Amino acid sequence: MRLILFGAPGVGKGTQAKILSSKFNILHISTGDILRAAVKEKTPLGIKAKEIMDKGELVPDDIMIGIIKDTLQQEKCRNGFILDGFPRTVAQAEALDKLLTELHINDVKLLAIQANEEEIIKRLSSRRACKVCNNIFNLNDIEDPTKCPSCGAENSLYQRSDDKEDVIRNRLKVYNSTTKPVLDYYEKSRKVIYVDGLGNVDEVSENIFKSLSETAK
Repeated sequence: MRLILFGAPGVGKGTQAKILSSKFNILHISTGDILRAAVKEKTPLGIKAKEIMDKGELVPDDIMIGIIKDTLQQEKCRNGFILDGFPRTVAQAEALDKLLTELHINDVKLLAIQANEEEIIKRLSSRRACKVCNNIFNLNDIEDPTKCPSCGAENSLYQRSDDKEDVIRNRLKVYNSTTKPVLDYYEKSRKVIYVDGLGNVDEVSENIFKSLSETAK
């Protein structure tokens, strides 16, 4: 199983990626994680990336593609992979297509987890984090908002800055402006599997498994 995974902030993409990784025994490739790993391991591309990052600049596409190539050629990707966080632009999608062709990988499925934006905003803006244990909760699931339901700390719950409504709306705006063209690009040449991400975790997982199974027929 080889997947490219798309999903807006707050849609549960990270949770579903972990479930898919476990179920199909495939590597979850977070581009942020493999970039940090390349820098830590001081690979040739990692060294180049660090020099650029130290200047406060974005890592260019050719270096990210090189790091992804190194990862896909490793033994741990033999059973398959979930590529998460790349591509984010049409130029990246075109570069990734060339790489997959070069590596003779032609059975990649594209999965996009979607949700109503107002529901995403409602879900994320209801999140609270604990200053003591760092666990995250939804206000709707907490009986006493003055106490952490995990560690019991008093008055420790707070709203993170990236969970504030204006920040969430901006994150969604950025995601839509960059990702929609990528999905439009892929729809011209491949089938994109769309799954509703607003159910509970198990319901969304079942919908994903069902959709993947149907495309395999």
